[in-house]
Amino acid sequence: MFKDCKQAHATNIGIVVSVRGSVVDVRFNESLPPIHSLLRVVGIFIVIEVLAQRDATVVRGIALTPTQGLARGMGVEDSGGPLTTPVGKAIIARMFDVFGNTIDNGPLLNNVQWRSVHRAPPKLSQRSTQSEIFVTGIKVIDVLVPLERGGKAGLFGGAGVGKTVLLTEMIHNMVSHHNGISIFCGIGERSREGEELYREMKEAGVLPNMVMIFGQMNEPPGARFRVGHAALTMAEYFRDDESRDVLLLIDNIFRFIQAGAEISGLMGQMPSRLGYQPTMGSELSSLEERIANTEDGAITSIQAVYVPADDFTDPAAVHTFSHLSASIVLSRQCASEGLYPAIDPLQSSSKMATAGIIGERHYNLAQEVRRTLAKYDDLKDIIAMLGLEQLNVDDRKLVGRARRLARFFTQPFFSTEQFSTMEGKLVSLDDALDGCERILADEFADYPESALYMIGAVDEVKAIKIKQQQEDKNNGSSTDPT
Repeated sequence: MFKDCKQAHATNIGIVVSVRGSVVDVRFNESLPPIHSLLRVVGIFIVIEVLAQRDATVVRGIALTPTQGLARGMGVEDSGGPLTTPVGKAIIARMFDVFGNTIDNGPLLNNVQWRSVHRAPPKLSQRSTQSEIFVTGIKVIDVLVPLERGGKAGLFGGAGVGKTVLLTEMIHNMVSHHNGISIFCGIGERSREGEELYREMKEAGVLPNMVMIFGQMNEPPGARFRVGHAALTMAEYFRDDESRDVLLLIDNIFRFIQAGAEISGLMGQMPSRLGYQPTMGSELSSLEERIANTEDGAITSIQAVYVPADDFTDPAAVHTFSHLSASIVLSRQCASEGLYPAIDPLQSSSKMATAGIIGERHYNLAQEVRRTLAKYDDLKDIIAMLGLEQLNVDDRKLVGRARRLARFFTQPFFSTEQFSTMEGKLVSLDDALDGCERILADEFADYPESALYMIGAVDEVKAIKIKQQQEDKNNGSSTDPT
């Protein structure tokens, strides 16, 4: 049972007058509950959120729980307030549902506050006006797709290309590099995925510094619609009360829009383009605008984005893109070549990649890397048909640089150490830029491409070569007959 149901001493009693799926009409003879109030059915755990006042005595709400067993004539209590969620240090390393109930079979919560999930975004006067880079420690992201501290990044990718691994690594780096907190919000995802993610986070050792909250696929649209607001309320506590940086991971933001469309249809609103709710823009903005950096801390969000039928002109995709400051595209082609993280550097982009924000050196290097990789991409068909030998000398050198850059952008992750047996690497932005600069200057033209595969800073290449030469020398002296 959630907090309002346990502690409410409601005197305002209503009667259910109609039930249509998740839509419930309730008549109150005394005072009418305000919008967003929670109603509790007497004698059965069914929770309703008020979304409309139909007339002077009847409110219409959407059920946040299944409505089996609900019938006309049943009594309903007004809880006297909106949906709330727990905040405090005690929620760390726990997993919750939309009502703030723990769903990880752990001990009961103690020493927590309960706050409304309906909160206004920070005022413009409270926001930080500086554009700062959020350094992830992952080379390809920091160099080519820099994330904004307090910004929103979209993560695009199909099944099996490494979305979860990338999210897990960012959580790990957030904990070790930024001393921050991570919050994972699952909106409309499969319950199997939630259980697997919880287990993977625990095995990777990042669970003690994160919070997980789920509104799963089998739950009513009201629960899926509100779980994002609950996650943001938790994130705002760590940002505003504890002055910590928060990494908020949302999987999947399209399911939030989808849940809103379901509620809109159930409430009888006239649909807009392609059947979406007419209030989609304001609903998404009310969630996204709360993700911001203030003088105290920042909420940086990475959101998995499903694009319906790969149509980027779909209203859901268009409205989501308008809020994003970076797009990270995971490529199945890169994954098939063993280039992990499988980020496509040519399709990924960031609004932060300007000389005024990241500096002239970083900007020029990123542009040169993109040009090199794009030219190599154009030459791939010629190489496949005629072979590398048919290219002129300059193009052959460019191909060598591009292939070395692609391998340099691979990186062993801390979250995969137990599977790959390779020690994870956290690479600073300066080391990543230095490596790109030296590869573009052909410093490693005499080294095999494989020497740059799955390393951290580029200096490791020479260290590995010196070590190999020493081993060869020792092996040679031990077999010397003299």
